[in-house]
Amino acid sequence: MTTEQRPAPEPGTGRAVAAGPGEHWWPIAAAIIVVAGLHVALPARYRVQPAWLLPTVLLVLLAVLIIGDPGRIDRQKAWLRIITSAVIAVITLANLLAAGRLVVEILTNNKLFASHPGGLLAAGAVIWATNVIAFALWYWDLDRGGAAARAHHPYDNPAFVFPEMQHTDYVPATWVPRFVDYLSLAFWTATAISPTDISAIKSWSKLLMMLEASGSIVLAALVIARAINVL
Repeated sequence: MTTEQRPAPEPGTGRAVAAGPGEHWWPIAAAIIVVAGLHVALPARYRVQPAWLLPTVLLVLLAVLIIGDPGRIDRQKAWLRIITSAVIAVITLANLLAAGRLVVEILTNNKLFASHPGGLLAAGAVIWATNVIAFALWYWDLDRGGAAARAHHPYDNPAFVFPEMQHTDYVPATWVPRFVDYLSLAFWTATAISPTDISAIKSWSKLLMMLEASGSIVLAALVIARAINVL
């Protein structure tokens, strides 16, 4: 059931504007399913074992979230926030484990992927892509109190300034960031290694972007250097 949404002040005007509807689940569900598939695609030594465990946990928790908040994301319940954070934490920890194992092997095993540099690049790409999705989910879940909170109070306490917030003539008055906007933020942070057209304005968001960029630098540098060395 969709709860009634209250008007919210339009940024920079003080004028009351009705909040838009909550986000659809499908972009978040698709991201989580992609993560589960990427994890299965990793070489066995970098996966959580048994191989079916992580995908099963993610899919079960995703089902619980969708059942607990059917339709659009707009139910502000503490247990839903806890499960959402748990899903993202599981993704992050599993990928951190895979990245840690890969980095250690690169630094200590001279024969790692000695005859198959493509496999090394593929493993590194899977971990990197999962990292981008994990940080996108963190940004999405933490900014303005999460997706459900944004459905009711879309302009409260933003942690990021998006271009649409500065160019209001080109977007509806009820515009609020969706998951794709946070995915774009995570992708460009990992590739440009710096803020691009989206700026962090909270301490935690700045630190989170710094953490993502640092991890991306280390992973990319080690994987590419090792692959070149093998070639």
